[in-house]
Amino acid sequence: MSTFVDQVKIEAHAGKGGNGMVAFRREKYVPNGGPAGGDGGRGGSIILKVDEGLRTLMDFRYHRIFKSKNGGNGMSKQMTGADAKDTVIPVPQGTTVRDLDTGEIVGDLVKNGDELVIAKGGRGGRGNMRFASAKNPAPEIAENGEPGEDHYLELELKMLADVGLIGYPSVGKSTLLSVVTGAKPKVAAYEFTTLVPNLGMVMLPDGRDFAMADMPGLIEGASKGVGLGLQFLRHIERTRVLLHLVDMGSEDPEQAMERFRSINHELASYDPELLKRPQLIVATKMDLPNSADNLEKFKKMLAKDQTLPEVPEVFPISAVTHAGIDDLMKKTAAVLDAAPEFDSESHDKRLITHYGLKKVDQNEPEFQISRDDDGTWVLSGAKLEKLFAMTNMDHEESQLRFARQLRHMGVDEALRAKGIQDGDQVWIDDFVFEFLQ
Repeated sequence: MSTFVDQVKIEAHAGKGGNGMVAFRREKYVPNGGPAGGDGGRGGSIILKVDEGLRTLMDFRYHRIFKSKNGGNGMSKQMTGADAKDTVIPVPQGTTVRDLDTGEIVGDLVKNGDELVIAKGGRGGRGNMRFASAKNPAPEIAENGEPGEDHYLELELKMLADVGLIGYPSVGKSTLLSVVTGAKPKVAAYEFTTLVPNLGMVMLPDGRDFAMADMPGLIEGASKGVGLGLQFLRHIERTRVLLHLVDMGSEDPEQAMERFRSINHELASYDPELLKRPQLIVATKMDLPNSADNLEKFKKMLAKDQTLPEVPEVFPISAVTHAGIDDLMKKTAAVLDAAPEFDSESHDKRLITHYGLKKVDQNEPEFQISRDDDGTWVLSGAKLEKLFAMTNMDHEESQLRFARQLRHMGVDEALRAKGIQDGDQVWIDDFVFEFLQ
């Protein structure tokens, strides 16, 4: 079974803020004690952090639900509760984070040490010392901690390689990678030997180096899910130079051109921007008897191809005899030096945002009113439910404060407009009260 995992779904549940406390100083010889309830501590956030030592998302296969601890509750003597530690989750370079609820890409973690807060911990509730005023010097009001954020996410790994090897199955991608790097991919005389991308470093005698990856064999229809193509086309997005390997050892002299066109068509179908990247054609298996004739016919057909903006340079090689490989690597390094950076998300037009930095939807109502079959009125809405969650219902002053907040939001008027009567029951989450005019 393959241990390469490049796409997982996870849950992130940040910690709730600690509750504020209602307390008073009752010390001998202190005539003006006053309120002394401390604030709650901040809940723990959940953070993704790039670890360059990781290569796959394998660690998420059996651990997909992450929860941070809640902040400590406030205490007497104006003592603030302890902040909860953030939960830091290591991920490999090249991890893209997508919100499953909205479909938005919320982060792209590329550099070592990059961090992304995927669920923000709630702030601590205020203690009663925060509500003291000249009109109310001894308030019995304290806030509960703010709920932490909950998010359902998809992590997608797109391998970070400067150069990508593409081509039909069994064209020699893994063999070339094993010759020019220290990678040990599986090499065998049958198609789809490579089931996962393999990565290796090419070191040139002049000191230049670059990362090279062989992609699982693409076939016709790959952009629509045929074979392994759709599963691994995403790994080509980050490459800056493509080496397009074409088998010259076939008995059919036209097969090379047909497959070359087919692969380019699949790249264009997945993301047209991929064809704008520098592409070198590598004619493989030149040690076979009919390879030279096939190469000449391929070049003639290539020169007549109207679909290409310009005729790419062809590099004949043999991984068995190593013929032509040094020249290919030098040319690849030169093209790579001149290649610009490309937008790895060009096929996805959604904007990248960050949790905690999202603008509030101005069109979203502060509250909603509905009615159950038994006649009970139900209040809901993100802002209203958050206010309720942060209200300490154990104290009458806190209840009165919550009632004033509802009135200020226009809940009372909206209920009257809906036809509510004195004595009707109103539900908010798990709390019920009677409405009075």
